[in-house]
Amino acid sequence: MKLLTPEFGLLIWTLLAFLIVFFILKKMAWPAIIKGLRDREQGITSSLATAERVRAEMAELKSENEALLAKAREERAILLKEAREIKEKIINEAKEQSKIEANKIITDAQAAIHIHKMAAVTEVKNEIGKLVIEVTEKVLRRQLDNKEAQEAFIKGLVDEVKLN
Repeated sequence: MKLLTPEFGLLIWTLLAFLIVFFILKKMAWPAIIKGLRDREQGITSSLATAERVRAEMAELKSENEALLAKAREERAILLKEAREIKEKIINEAKEQSKIEANKIITDAQAAIHIHKMAAVTEVKNEIGKLVIEVTEKVLRRQLDNKEAQEAFIKGLVDEVKLN
């Protein structure tokens, strides 16, 4: 039991040692500890304020970004619409131009065909005329070999002319 109950002298020396350490700590360590705690508290407070300010700035930047994105989407939509309109206009102009060119080519081809047709008809008529003249010449030579046949033929032609 002696271990559980300390003697009176031990208590006084322990108390005296405690008070000396307490006063030394109070004079030297406590001001530094309290100053450190206050500095830490101020650092935490300033960090919280900075974090709140940064959060507000981030929210503002986010709203600005969303506005810029919305504006960019609108501009993109307008540009796409204009591009589609220009594309359709170019396609329509190309179609019209190709129709005009096709009609011109067809007209030119028809005119060329008509010219060639007329040339061919004229050439055929000339050939037919030559053939008729040759055949007629041969027939007349054969029939008009004698003088009496010639006179009879001329007399027939004169009678025919008088009737017309």
